[in-house]
Amino acid sequence: MALIAFIGLGNMGGPMAVNLAKAGHQVKAFDLSAEALKHAVDGGCEAAQSAVTAVAGAEFVITMLPAGRHVQGLLVSGEDALFNHIAPGTLVIDSSTIDVQTARSVAAAAAEKGIDFVDAPVSGGVGGAQAGTLTFIVGGTAEQFARAEPVLKAMGKNIFHAGDHGAGQIAKVCNNMMLGILMAGTCEALNMGIKNGLDPAILSEIMKQSSGNNWALQVYNPVPGVMENVPASRDYQGGFQVDLMYKDLGLAMDLSQHSAAPTPMGSAARALFNLHKTAGNGGLDFSSLIKLYKDK
Repeated sequence: MALIAFIGLGNMGGPMAVNLAKAGHQVKAFDLSAEALKHAVDGGCEAAQSAVTAVAGAEFVITMLPAGRHVQGLLVSGEDALFNHIAPGTLVIDSSTIDVQTARSVAAAAAEKGIDFVDAPVSGGVGGAQAGTLTFIVGGTAEQFARAEPVLKAMGKNIFHAGDHGAGQIAKVCNNMMLGILMAGTCEALNMGIKNGLDPAILSEIMKQSSGNNWALQVYNPVPGVMENVPASRDYQGGFQVDLMYKDLGLAMDLSQHSAAPTPMGSAARALFNLHKTAGNGGLDFSSLIKLYKDK
């Protein structure tokens, strides 16, 4: 078992850190939120007084942060950048969803210090983080992936090596762009059926057994009351926030510009989520997009 520093204990990071502790690892956890840190400690982690003290002596450092600027600031360019405190040979696993350029620049900065770094964004949502069934999409060398994989298996079910540094972020952005497009289309179709007198539960079942079947219909129906234990049935609380989907679609648009890859449907999905966000729904689960189609 390893000594692991875990920094960033939000809705995703908190359960991930707890699952590492449950697997028998010694986890030194830190977050700016005292409440988030307490939840981690209640789950078996040790509280660190700061990010710097968390990484002292750690064999692995895992970060789960909101955006690229936070990762860059914490590890490389902050007042007390952790790369100045992490021992050479340590493996840093960043599970944040960030832009590819930042992931690659942080990897290069780590290499200069003799520190190993992989980008390992996740898919599976809060439920997957709690259940330990996340998908990890890893960018790094084959050797770094092999070293990270046993640790990631304590938090996830599917572990993929997407390629070199930044590849994890590319694959994650492609996946989340598809997710946004699928959810938008599912909301449109279900709303049209409801507007024409169909029972959404029956329509959902018909589409699940037909060519319109998709992940949203299978496990994440956006219509309240159709499916238990999903955000739609608890007033769209929890889950994957609209703000985060909008952020990820923005990363997809940045990537499309850098690679000259046309993304007309991704652009349309981002515009829809932006309308929904600016109407005050940024803190709701992204399946709440169906509200955008309903009569006011």
